[in-house]
This record gives sequence, structure tokens and C-alpha cells, in this order.
Amino acid sequence: MTDVPREPASPVYGMRQPTLAKDMVCARIAAHYPDRLDGDRRDRGSHEGLAAWGHGTVRLRCGLNPPAPTKDSWISVNGVDRVLRRVAARDGRSLLVTYGRRPAVEVTLAASVRQTDAVLMELSRLVAPVRQSDRCLDGD
Repeated sequence: MTDVPREPASPVYGMRQPTLAKDMVCARIAAHYPDRLDGDRRDRGSHEGLAAWGHGTVRLRCGLNPPAPTKDSWISVNGVDRVLRRVAARDGRSLLVTYGRRPAVEVTLAASVRQTDAVLMELSRLVAPVRQSDRCLDGD
């Protein structure tokens, strides 16, 4: 039997369960998911490595393989580096994935998220305890 990512049931909004979702790091992060983000309640769901708030306006996937070094844009929020993977996709979502931490955590934000900075600060608090092995660097 191969380890194929499976599509969990509703309400995970089309998110696939990452390969490393069952890692103990993801379990520790999940134990501290906030009840609310951006004023919205956490959506119901019990799939390892997946969480959503506000009917999917904020989506989190824990358990990805960390991204390789890249020249993609990045931001650091409260000491957690995140690589910007896609901006202004057709549905206006932004996708950010932690850099230098294993397993990686991906956050997808809808364009309707009102307090992007506050959301990223709260989610960075969850990820900050994960050992950091690499950092994003400013390029020339």
C-alpha cells in the first residue's frame, strides 16, 4: 500500500492531508489551535494536519515537507519565516509555507481576511516552538 495523500471529508475545503500530518509536531500544534481567527470561529473537522476558520477563509495544513531553498518572496512574522507560494490566484488567496522547519506548515488566506497580520502572528505563535534549521536570507 502506498502513502497517497487522501482527500478528507468536509469541511476541509479541498485541502489534502499532507504526508507528514501524523507527525507529533503537528499534534502539538493542533492542541493549540485558536478557537477564533480574524473574528471567525474554527470550522469543525477532525483530520490530522488540517484546520480552517471562517468557513475556509483561513486554512492550515501541517505536515508538508519543507520547501527547498528558493528565490521566492518571503516574510518573517514573530521569527517564523514563510515563503509566499502564490499571490492573487484566481480566487484571490495567498499561500504561505513555513521555511526551515520540519514539518512545514502551510497557511492559505482568502482575500477577505481582514486582519492578515494578526492571523499570521497568532499562527506563528503555534509554529515558533518547532525547531528551526534554516532561515530565509535577504538577497542582493
